[in-house]
Amino acid sequence: MAKPLIWSRCAVLVLCLTQSLVHAALFEDDDARRAILDLRQRLEQLSGSGMAQSKSQTEEIFKLRSALLDLQGQIETLKGEQAKLRGTNEQLIRDLSELQQRQKDVQLGVDDRLRKFEPVKVSLDGAEFSVEPSEKRDYDAVMAVFRKGDFISAQSALAGFSQRYPGSGYLPSVLFWLGNAQYANKDYAGSLSSFKRMLSLAPNHGRASEAMLAISNCQIELKDLKTARKTLEELVSTYPDSEATQVAKERLTRFK
Repeated sequence: MAKPLIWSRCAVLVLCLTQSLVHAALFEDDDARRAILDLRQRLEQLSGSGMAQSKSQTEEIFKLRSALLDLQGQIETLKGEQAKLRGTNEQLIRDLSELQQRQKDVQLGVDDRLRKFEPVKVSLDGAEFSVEPSEKRDYDAVMAVFRKGDFISAQSALAGFSQRYPGSGYLPSVLFWLGNAQYANKDYAGSLSSFKRMLSLAPNHGRASEAMLAISNCQIELKDLKTARKTLEELVSTYPDSEATQVAKERLTRFK
């Protein structure tokens, strides 16, 4: 009775192993190796038992050996498929990484382009305000002309800026430098108008006291000494702590 029990157990083992191959995800390599070794050991025990074997037993052993070879072949196939899956998975990971990097590069490029159109914060002559990037570039360009000492071109450029950007935070400073360019070009009436407009827009501007002193200079050039003296007195009263006030006090002494 021992042999039928052994054969029965071997048959069950082969059946279980075959069913496990259908569910490859549940069949681990280590388990498969142990199953093969166990099946092989049982076959060796049966084959080497020294006992006479019936025809049915011989056929059963043959079937078990065939099943063993088939099982080994299927395991090798699964190994190959597993290796392919690992390679595919590694390639997908690389592709995903490259895609994520490209996405970051694209996003950075978009952010850079958007920043070119975003308002920028500017601090000038004691005032802080926001301007468009194109507006800042235009201001820097016209001031570069002024700094070169080309006052004729600077006057035209500054006047053009004031017309293009009538509500700009730069406007008081632009009018100040426009008045200076006009004064250098001996356009005293135009200079006087620009300085007065600046003070009207920004009486607390960082260069307001200088503008008022410049107004008195224009009035002197226009031979309006009485008004010039009044302007100097107003400067001393309005901006008592400014450097321009010290100059105004010295000039007032010449009017006595």
